[in-house]
Amino acid sequence: MKVLAFDTSNQTLAVALLDGEQLQAETCLTVKKNHSISLMPVIDFLMQQVGWQPADLDRIAVAQGPGSYTGLRVAVATAKTLAYCLKIDLVGVSSLQALALPVASSAVLVPLIDARRQHAYVGFYQGGQAIAEDHYASIDEIIEQAKSYDHVCFVGEVDAFVETIATDFPEATYEASLPSAYEIGKLALSLPSADVDAFLPNYLKKVEAEEIWLKNNQAGKGDDYIKRV
Repeated sequence: MKVLAFDTSNQTLAVALLDGEQLQAETCLTVKKNHSISLMPVIDFLMQQVGWQPADLDRIAVAQGPGSYTGLRVAVATAKTLAYCLKIDLVGVSSLQALALPVASSAVLVPLIDARRQHAYVGFYQGGQAIAEDHYASIDEIIEQAKSYDHVCFVGEVDAFVETIATDFPEATYEASLPSAYEIGKLALSLPSADVDAFLPNYLKKVEAEEIWLKNNQAGKGDDYIKRV
């Protein structure tokens, strides 16, 4: 099975081509770029390097969220368009899991995606599998939850939280990690395909402007509130 896997849910742009579990090509860019401009050229370049045509692909695997709202829209829109036009499978993988999978450790891995203001998107993984649901929380809440496990390693976008972790949970370790499109692709081999039409980013949290609007307009409490057009 030939798989195109990619992740643009945050600053990193990661793309990989797999034939089964065999990696054919991979690119990981950590410079701050506009993913909407860079993603397709990177995919085209890798496809040319391995001599594949779009019709050769069997499955698209994409980091579905959480993460940057713009980055997720770019990834999901691209994945849906390719899957629909090529009439192939589409599989979504957690962006947090993509940060945990490359880290070789027997500890409970706690991948973090910085959501600013000392909050993060967080997951809890062990052996590559989720042991708690991905969610959005303050770093203080995350640390309290992490203390229920014996051996913990924070991974992913840890830089903004290192001082708090070291002070409040010195027993834990931490290791910055980047998402692996190769690992996303491998995991996607064993996952069921999604309904392309119904496939959406997993934001986990509304954008700040929407939260403020909903608060000010008391969404759901009046008959004149329109949830979706």
